Amino acid sequence: MYVRRSAAVLAAAVVIGAAAPAIAADSSPSASPSASPKPAYPAGLYGTTDPTYDGVWRQSLAMLAQNTVGVKPAKGAVDWLVGQQCANGAFAPYRADTAADCDAKTPVDTNNTAAAVQALVALGGHDAAISKAVTWLKSVQNKDGGWGYMPGGASDTNSTSVVIGALVTAGEKPADVRKDGKTAYDALNKLALPCKDDDGGAFAFQPDKKGKLLANADATAAGVLGSLGKGLVVSPGKDAPATRCVSEGLPASQQAAVSGAAYLTDALAEDGHLTSTLPGAEDQPDYGNTADAVVALAALSGADAAEKPLRWLEQNSAKWAEQSGPAAYAQLILAAHATGTDPRDFGGADLVEQLNATGPAPQAAAKATDEEKTKKDDSPFGVWWYVGIFLVVGIGIGFLLSGRKKGPQA
Repeated sequence: MYVRRSAAVLAAAVVIGAAAPAIAADSSPSASPSASPKPAYPAGLYGTTDPTYDGVWRQSLAMLAQNTVGVKPAKGAVDWLVGQQCANGAFAPYRADTAADCDAKTPVDTNNTAAAVQALVALGGHDAAISKAVTWLKSVQNKDGGWGYMPGGASDTNSTSVVIGALVTAGEKPADVRKDGKTAYDALNKLALPCKDDDGGAFAFQPDKKGKLLANADATAAGVLGSLGKGLVVSPGKDAPATRCVSEGLPASQQAAVSGAAYLTDALAEDGHLTSTLPGAEDQPDYGNTADAVVALAALSGADAAEKPLRWLEQNSAKWAEQSGPAAYAQLILAAHATGTDPRDFGGADLVEQLNATGPAPQAAAKATDEEKTKKDDSPFGVWWYVGIFLVVGIGIGFLLSGRKKGPQA
């Protein structure tokens, strides 16, 4: 979803001590090649690539997507996610040694924690883990009401929005979660570009070094959902079509969502997709952000508002998803869910089957396989017994038919 790249890039920047850009080029860190030979990653993990920067994120998205279509993840996959949590409630992108206690060097962050909260709520039965995670998220809220990726980092639209989603799904009211009197909605409103600007209504990821807000489609998709008080999983909305900077009778957060959606609509109007633009690289379609935009537009105004980018994804996203892995399949399933589209027939592809294939077999599928095996094993007769019976019956039918052909004997 919308923090999939910025989260990984920021985490990598912390490790290598470099300044990270807000947005990276491709959709999922899962697409990054691993060093050769590949290490053995846990069996419960979705995907086969290095989970250092996105393990919990892609695991959470995969389970959220499966939950929308009634697929119950394997117990081992759920256990893997739960086992990644630190004693204080926070999650890091990946902890190879979960037997070791988390310490000051453990790179816990708000994005992975918030995604895990939403997944665990959807799965059910993890109230203690959810409560600890929400408590931790509240403890690292910034004075402006928002959240940064790392605890203590400057608030950004993406992190603030995914935390709002976690609070809402966990039964909290984001408007009641305050720091120095400020809420997450106050922080988002400050990150929305003023109407007088050329890109008025869009959200910035963060102010630049000079304090200027620069429009960012990735952040805008996040900001729309956050301003609406929505999580990563949404159903088609019924609000009025997006109109930029028209505020009659709308609360500030609602107006921010409407204006942000209008910006996305304009950005998608020409090609039906958003574009990835990085210095020194050729512009190319941004599949992940386009999927996020579909979710944001549908959450506000319904499926019709997202029809053009959704159709573009149906026609063009197959190769990207195959290369990018479980998080990409999950994004597409969540986009389909947001628009009431069948993810099992998405441009001719069964996204659910493809996602399931990236991890351990879901419980329902595993149960069916076990039942089939049990039926075979429990049968009092072997296969050859049945073959013999059919041969005897066949011979008997042959005699009967032969007798009919000869007719009565004199």
